[in-house]
Amino acid sequence: MRCEEPMKIIEAVRLWEQGYSQRDIAASINCSKTTVAGLQKRFKELSLSYETARNMTDEAIKKLVYPVCNGGRKAKKDPDWETIQKCLDGNKRMNLQYLWEEYRDNEKDGLSRTQFYARYGEWKHRTGKEVVMVQEREPGKDLFVDWMGDKLDCVLDIETGKLVTAHFFVAALGDSGYPVVIAYPNEMSESWIAAHVETFKRLGGLPKVVVPDNCKTAVTKPNYYDPNVNKAYYDLALYYNLAVIPARVKEPRDKSVVEGSVGWLETWLLGWLPGKQFSSFTELNAAIKSRVAELVKRPFQKRAGSRESVFLEIDRPALRPLPTEPFINPAYVERRVPNNYHVEYAGFYYSVPHQYYKQQITIKATSQIIEIYAERLNRIAVHEWRYTGSRYITERSHMPPNHQAQQDANRFDGRRYRSWASSIGVNTFFVIDNLLREREVEETALHRRCTRSCMGILQFSKKNGNIRLEAACLKARQLGSISFAVIRNILKNNQEGTEIQSQSNQAVTPVHENIRGQAAFV
Repeated sequence: MRCEEPMKIIEAVRLWEQGYSQRDIAASINCSKTTVAGLQKRFKELSLSYETARNMTDEAIKKLVYPVCNGGRKAKKDPDWETIQKCLDGNKRMNLQYLWEEYRDNEKDGLSRTQFYARYGEWKHRTGKEVVMVQEREPGKDLFVDWMGDKLDCVLDIETGKLVTAHFFVAALGDSGYPVVIAYPNEMSESWIAAHVETFKRLGGLPKVVVPDNCKTAVTKPNYYDPNVNKAYYDLALYYNLAVIPARVKEPRDKSVVEGSVGWLETWLLGWLPGKQFSSFTELNAAIKSRVAELVKRPFQKRAGSRESVFLEIDRPALRPLPTEPFINPAYVERRVPNNYHVEYAGFYYSVPHQYYKQQITIKATSQIIEIYAERLNRIAVHEWRYTGSRYITERSHMPPNHQAQQDANRFDGRRYRSWASSIGVNTFFVIDNLLREREVEETALHRRCTRSCMGILQFSKKNGNIRLEAACLKARQLGSISFAVIRNILKNNQEGTEIQSQSNQAVTPVHENIRGQAAFV
């Protein structure tokens, strides 16, 4: 069994639990049905559930599902079968033997001739080359979505007096091809997600599969083999429990429902809109909704009923119920953590643990919450989205110890210093009170040396105890020298218990003719 990426394994578990077929799962995660079958067998052996898998790290998933993948012999990489098929189609004289020999000239350790022929046959069988498949749509299962190629300047900007271009999102459902059309001022990801939410609301339920075209708002890398769905779109799929299976590139025949609906709507809707102007997109969408409601009543030309009647009779009853609350579209932003460990989003700066300095992180923002991830499962910070107030939002636990200590010091004011000193003793209170009074403006002193001096003196109580600090403050008062340095030296030299030598015991300076007396200074 070929080793797949952890994200594909997790998605395969989720879709398997939801009852999707191996074919649908294979199309969604871009692998063969054989690989899906092997994964399902492995899931059963491990009793692995989606809830368990989604909370495991990528490395743990690999070790669990593929215990010998790294140690065993890896499968050789397939050639580019699309290019090989083009060579065969473009030159009648070309044959598979010649292409295999050319392939081995470039890949000395490549597939053997037997493997090359076998895998080419498997690829042709899997992709259905040169075969036209009859599409039988399961009721309510597939919702095809795309942007219309045509745009229209029809919304008047009242402030500038210019016409704004309208971009049209179109969705077509299942067997009926029942359409939903919504106009937006752009084709950004926010419009794409909002269009899906509104479409589900108008349909009154949820399909099982959403099939987007390979547009940039749906797929980050439009590629035939591995279309990567963008993060916000994947969040929407998880919220509504959908399988997102991007359509194949190069105008495949298996998305005829949405292509036919787009062509039909471009004729009967966009052909009706030119010459009309609307004061807002709300007014435009109301007109579109009314026009589409008329169009879906028109009978089919080659089958019984209309789009509306088939939708109400077949597709709508098969839809799954909507959740109680609509999906809230998150925004994703990549950032590198600066040295102040605050990352910017929408003009405000949110803290992350300081250990992530210089690392790349992902910000996931909704209308209320800012979530910050270092990896897919490693959420390192959560903040409420700040719209006003201080631009820096800091979680204390994110700060290094020295920053926490500085924050504690900055939070103290004169009242708190005096309260702390008073709890130690009257002499400590006297020292702190006098230090605070030395400056004419107390707030200015607190933001300079006084803050450090007061905090430093009071911190001595933690190392030396309240009794020794109180005695040291008394000694400083008796010496008539109140400062941090004096009290520190008293405690350092254990002098808080010694008596101060009285003046009567001091030596008397002798009288001498060269010594001036007190009168000389009057």
